[in-house]
Amino acid sequence: MKWQRDNPVLIQGISQAPAAYYGMRMKSNGTHIVAGVEAGEGGNHIGKIPVFDLVEQAIAETGEVGISLIFSPAYRVLDAALEAIAAGIRQIVIVTAGVPPRDMLKLLGKAQETNTFILGSGSQGLIVPNKLCLGTHEPEFFLPGKVGIISRSDCLTGEVARALTQVGIGQSMAISLGTDGIIGLNFEQWLQILEEDEQTQAIVLLGQPNGCAEISAAQYITSAIEKPVIVYIAGLQAPVERHLGDADSIIAARLSQSILTKSTEKQAIAAFKSAKVKIAKSPADIPALLAKIVN
Repeated sequence: MKWQRDNPVLIQGISQAPAAYYGMRMKSNGTHIVAGVEAGEGGNHIGKIPVFDLVEQAIAETGEVGISLIFSPAYRVLDAALEAIAAGIRQIVIVTAGVPPRDMLKLLGKAQETNTFILGSGSQGLIVPNKLCLGTHEPEFFLPGKVGIISRSDCLTGEVARALTQVGIGQSMAISLGTDGIIGLNFEQWLQILEEDEQTQAIVLLGQPNGCAEISAAQYITSAIEKPVIVYIAGLQAPVERHLGDADSIIAARLSQSILTKSTEKQAIAAFKSAKVKIAKSPADIPALLAKIVN
């Protein structure tokens, strides 16, 4: 994987309002956005970004593209990603959330066949501070440094990064895995990437209270990760007994979810404790924990 400022980046679904907005922000922060793709919009420009009808047309005009950011509507994401893969793009970040599970399974199968990197779906993207911003991160929250952040908790990534930046603790890289049930690269794969990254001295893992992915991550840390890891599980302090939603959702939750959630939470916490990982009680605790590790 190549995460360099000069790596050419394409935006698929660029006529979507978030894509146009964040595309211009990424470009102004130095990300090398070379083109956008939107069927029926070829020949237009969004800011200084030229728009093409097809990915192959964009590449024919701009040259090789290393990364595609997908903002297309959820039902179009599979076609967009397959179009990018067919054009030779091997790093894809899916910002769109709510991609149908069967579509993601098809895409991940194709990605495995073609050795294509998939981040997301429902990902805020990836940021290497002062070097590369891909997705919807707020670059001003980040500072170059030695802490890698891996998150399944959406906007919490920026909140934690800003808290670290305010006390002078910089970040080597921050990754939003995605909020959908089926995603590309997972905690374990990114933990290994940061373990091997020379710039990263410590890792912050931001998880969810009811995710089996966190349990697998804890087990992987025990077996393969030597760098210090700090974990924060969002929502642990929220009362499990309180449920919001319509009548059917509330009744169903009271019958089953609270039992399952509490059980999964206990397993995740026990797994991280077994891995001798420091667990932050709140995001505000993370800078103090890291201050004892990062130099």
